[in-house]
Amino acid sequence: MSIDKAINIEDLRKAARRRLPRIAFDFIDGGVEDEQGLARNREAFARYRLLPRYLVDVSKIDRKATLFGKTYDSPFGICPTGLAGLWRPGADDMLANAASKANIPFLLSCAANSSIEAVAKRASGNAWFQLYSTRNRDVGRALVERVRDIGVETLILTVDVPVSPRRERNLRNGFTRPLRFKLSTVIDGLSRPAWLMGYLRAGGGTPMMPNWSPFLPAGASADEVADFFLATQTPASEQTWSDLERYRALWPGKLALKGILHPDDAVRAVSLGVDGIIVSNHGGRQLDTAPSPIEVLPAIHAAVGDKTVLMLDSGVRRGSDVLIALCLGARFVFMGRPTLYGVAAFGQAGADRAIDIIRTEIDINMKQIGCASIASLGPHCLLEPPPMHRLDWPQEETPAMPVRDRIAMSG
Repeated sequence: MSIDKAINIEDLRKAARRRLPRIAFDFIDGGVEDEQGLARNREAFARYRLLPRYLVDVSKIDRKATLFGKTYDSPFGICPTGLAGLWRPGADDMLANAASKANIPFLLSCAANSSIEAVAKRASGNAWFQLYSTRNRDVGRALVERVRDIGVETLILTVDVPVSPRRERNLRNGFTRPLRFKLSTVIDGLSRPAWLMGYLRAGGGTPMMPNWSPFLPAGASADEVADFFLATQTPASEQTWSDLERYRALWPGKLALKGILHPDDAVRAVSLGVDGIIVSNHGGRQLDTAPSPIEVLPAIHAAVGDKTVLMLDSGVRRGSDVLIALCLGARFVFMGRPTLYGVAAFGQAGADRAIDIIRTEIDINMKQIGCASIASLGPHCLLEPPPMHRLDWPQEETPAMPVRDRIAMSG
C-alpha cells in the first residue's frame, strides 16, 4: 500500500503489519492475556453517539485547545511509546518532528531510543517527558534534574505498571529479555527486507536507550543499558503514594499522573498537588480486565471537576473518539498506536499522515454535530449509552468522601 491510499488509522495499521516482522508488529499491536482490554477500549467508544445539531454556522472550525498554559493546534497529542527505534530507526525523532509541525505535544517515553536533548530540540517546546518511579532514588532525581535543565516543562509519572504483565503475543514470539529469536522469527525477518535493512543499518539487536546510558560505565552495550533500565524500576511492593509526593517535591514544572482509573485515586492525586491526570489503562497492555478509560472518565470528572486537568488515552483510533472524550470531561486526548503504526509503515510521512487523519476527522465531525469550537463541546453533544453499561462504583472506607456522595453533590 502507498501512503496516499492510507485514508484511516486502520490502513496505517495494515501497512505496518505488512512491513514489520511478526515479533515487532505484535509488540505494538498486542495487549495482555486474552486481549479483552483491547477490545473493550474500542467497544466503549462505540457505545456513545454524537448528537448532531443542524442549521448552525460551521464554516469555520476552531479545534485549538489550551493545556497547561500553552495553546495547541489540535486537542490531541502523542503518547509515550518505548522502543520505537526497533520498528523504525529514528522513530522518536520522527514523532517529535511530526508533533512540532502539527503543534501538538509529544510525550517522550523514558524507554525511548533518542535522547531527551535531541527530542526536546526537535519538538520545539512541545516535548514532555514520561517517567516510571525508580527503585534507586538518586537515578530518579538525576533524570528529573536533567529534564528540568533541558527546559522541558511537563513531567508525566506513569503509575500503572506495578508488575510486568503477561503479554502473551510477546511470550510466544520470544520477545523477552534477553531476546530469543526462533528460526521462524529469523525467516519472518528475512521476508521483510525493507525493515531488515533499516534494522541492520542501525546495528541490529536491542536499540540503545540513551537516557539511561549515563548511569553505566562508558561503552556499555545496549543490552546492558536495557537490563539496567529494567532493574531500576520500582516493583509493586515498593511503589506507593510517597513516590508521587517525592516527585512532586523534586519537579518544579507541571506534573501529571498517568494510569489512573478510580475516582478516589484521582481525588488523592489532586490533594497531593498534581497538575493533571491522564485517565488510562495503558492501551490494554497491563490489566486485561480493567475498565476502559472512557467508561470511568465521567465518574472521575464528577469527583475532581476542574481541580485538575483531565486527559485520556487508550483505544483512540478516530477523530470522533477524541470528541467523545472531550464531551465527557477530558481536556485533551493522547494516542499511541496510531502514530506508531504510521511511523513504522512509512517513516516521517507516516507519522504526519496519522496526525492529519485524526485532525481531518475531528474537523468533519465537529461540522456534522454543529460545534464550531472545542469549547462548545459537552455532554449535551452525546447520546449516552443505556444505563446497563454504566459502572456502579463500590464503596470503600477511605478518608475521602465516597465517590457516590461526591457525584450526588455535584448534581
